[in-house]
Amino acid sequence: MIILPKTLYDEMLKHCLNSLPIEACGLLGGVIEDEKRIVKKVYLLTNVDKSPEHFSMDPLEQFAAVKDMRKNSWILLGNFHSHPTTPARPSEEDKRLAFDRNLSYLILSLMDEKNPVLKSFRIYESHVEEEQIQII
Repeated sequence: MIILPKTLYDEMLKHCLNSLPIEACGLLGGVIEDEKRIVKKVYLLTNVDKSPEHFSMDPLEQFAAVKDMRKNSWILLGNFHSHPTTPARPSEEDKRLAFDRNLSYLILSLMDEKNPVLKSFRIYESHVEEEQIQII
């Protein structure tokens, strides 16, 4: 289970809406307690591909985010990206690029901007498992 404070969800949603029509992306830093993955900070990164269908995170922003996580004794819990016009499920590219089975892969669908859908997945090899999200 991944626990996401509402304020951080709102930051993520705003970033994704402001990035339309391209995909937005970012990293999640936090802690693991009793098998719960608790997000402490959402790092809003630049999609250097500027594409509505895929993303690549700015490497300098990634480095700065990981440095900040280390400074706060947090770990990288996962990443997120938006799907501007498709459902919140991993594409074939998402599955192919999910290199770390220990991370959570969050996808925020904006197919219906008034009713965004956020889902989290654990992905390893070709296996995809939806992970419960609790927004508090």
